[in-house]
Amino acid sequence: MGTSAAAAARDAVGFVRRGIRSSGNERDDLVLVVKTVVAATVAWVLARYLLPPTVSTFAPFTALVALQSTVYRSLRECAQYLAAMTAGAALAASFAALTGIHGWSFALLTLVALGVGRFRPLGEHGTQVAIIGFFAYSSGLGQIDYIGHLVASVAIGAGCGVVAHAVLAPARHTVHRKEAVADLFRRVESRIGELADAFETEAPDAERVHRLGGEWRALSFEADRIRQAVDAEVENSRLNPRPTIEGSADALVRAREALDVCQRCQDHLRSAGRSLDHAVAGGELAVLPASFRSAYAGVLRTAARAIHHIGRPERTDPQLLSQTLDQAGRALDHARRTLLVADGRPETAALQGTLLTDAGRLLEELHHSDRFLAQST
Repeated sequence: MGTSAAAAARDAVGFVRRGIRSSGNERDDLVLVVKTVVAATVAWVLARYLLPPTVSTFAPFTALVALQSTVYRSLRECAQYLAAMTAGAALAASFAALTGIHGWSFALLTLVALGVGRFRPLGEHGTQVAIIGFFAYSSGLGQIDYIGHLVASVAIGAGCGVVAHAVLAPARHTVHRKEAVADLFRRVESRIGELADAFETEAPDAERVHRLGGEWRALSFEADRIRQAVDAEVENSRLNPRPTIEGSADALVRAREALDVCQRCQDHLRSAGRSLDHAVAGGELAVLPASFRSAYAGVLRTAARAIHHIGRPERTDPQLLSQTLDQAGRALDHARRTLLVADGRPETAALQGTLLTDAGRLLEELHHSDRFLAQST
């Protein structure tokens, strides 16, 4: 237990140091924690000073709801919570006035509140309809004075949260997200080059080829992580009072589209990598015609140049990309012309056909990217 506590303390100290030292997700989280502590404390102090103790806890709780990672999400969550609170308080007041305070009426209130809480516009705060209803019905006996104090407490919390975001809005990370996408493309381009080298080598390193498959999977996970970061930044750009970087909206849309292209291409490259791994392990690569292996490596290298053009942080030149893709198409046609059955082994022909299919699908995905880039120019 002591070791775990010490490790947790070290992690916490390291998190704070990294957040202070450099910008990024850790600093964003640290700033959000500080804003939340300040807003919740101010909300609690104001509610304790202005309102009865029975409702003061709702102020800091609402401040927590109103302080999410983005302004847009904060306002959405706050609006949903306020709607749920209003519905719960209204139900409690209605049942108290119509039926009085009884066990059977409490059960009926719970049933109706749970039904109302399932309305989709309330989101994850649907259960708050019943929770607020319980407080207003049990502690406040459905009285208007209590409900008024409850509403005031929630309003104090929401106001403190909104003011905290207005004073120090979440940082914008458009440039960082663009750089992350560009770095992913550079790594994919590098792995394609290694894949091409392996095809051209007479006796590639089997361990390196196998490890390359794991690296493709790691890049796929990294692409998913970057996509989440880009999507979060798109949300962060909504209603954010910080100055907008010129062209940031277009840059984020383009980053999303580029990630789509990258992930679809990775599917075909992973497939080619698996075929290479099996061919090396089974000794089939050695009997592939040298002309085919060289031509196939040429297809991969030309595709890598196309991926380089797509993944650059600067806007892609559609004409240059189109020329590169035309070269890749000619390289693929050349590889098809070298298709031979070596030493009469049908499995070798099957391997060549599988590799050509993966290459054809890869170039088709890149051609799709050519069209989307032309539309976004």
